[in-house]
Amino acid sequence: MNKAELIDAVASATNFSKADASRAVDAVVDSISSALGDGQQVSVVGFGTFSVKHRAARSGRNPRTGEAIQIAASNVPGFKAGKALRNAVN
Repeated sequence: MNKAELIDAVASATNFSKADASRAVDAVVDSISSALGDGQQVSVVGFGTFSVKHRAARSGRNPRTGEAIQIAASNVPGFKAGKALRNAVN
């Protein structure tokens, strides 16, 4: 399912217009992105938890040349599925 299909599903489930559903989906994604950008955790009961994880600096290899390179530390988004989501998938 891509974003357009998600918007269609939200529109049909809520009787919103596609424009309203699009704004709702965009608002949810923007809110989660903003909270993660501030270093906060977002928990949606039954769905899962979005969090920010720190990835430490490490050494790696350039696959083209085989040269050793240093990869900088970074923050990456993480997601842990909730119990209801895990049960829905299985």
